[in-house]
Amino acid sequence: MKAVIFDLDGVLTDTAKYHFEAWKNLARSIGIEIDETFNQHLLGISRMESLELILQFGGRSDDFSALEKDELAARKNEAYRGLISGMTPADLLPGIGQFLRDLKEAGIKIGLASASRNGPFILDSLQITSFFDAIVDPAKLKKGKPDPEIFAAAAAQLKMRPAECAGIEDAVAGIQAINAAGMFSVGIATPAAAAADWRVASTAELTLERLKQHFTRKDK
Repeated sequence: MKAVIFDLDGVLTDTAKYHFEAWKNLARSIGIEIDETFNQHLLGISRMESLELILQFGGRSDDFSALEKDELAARKNEAYRGLISGMTPADLLPGIGQFLRDLKEAGIKIGLASASRNGPFILDSLQITSFFDAIVDPAKLKKGKPDPEIFAAAAAQLKMRPAECAGIEDAVAGIQAINAAGMFSVGIATPAAAAADWRVASTAELTLERLKQHFTRKDK
């Protein structure tokens, strides 16, 4: 194992609650009510994909032009950025700070493969940007998770073969993407973890020593 590639939401920090609040308020403004159960479908996918699912759920898929959809997505993002603007290192999930330090000290490369375009902003707020050797820009990708493109792009930026990488996710689409990329997958506290190569109940269980013990290469 030469590199570890992280998702962001639910892995490094918990921003899902802020996404849900922003989406719920936007949906309500156009007459659609969503709950936490529906919100599970929005985890790990892009902003526009999330908006399309909400419009479909509310029976309003054909009620907005492409420009209007862009404006709705921008409104959601503005509200979301307002909610996350006060994040600090205290918002890192349990064990993540030490895990990142241990990876860095061991010379293992670290990448970010998040569908969130706010990834760099959040890393800065959490004061962990310096740990990352590669941050994939989701705006430059053609396909979202569960397609493996984002994890393949992270490996390429790190100049690593997929088999040399471990990917860490908490969402169904994300774990499917890691597996499809040919990487060792780690699933955190989710039913989706059943498809992961190694499963942990929380981020507190993530340590470099334990990851090395479980890691196996998936050379094709």
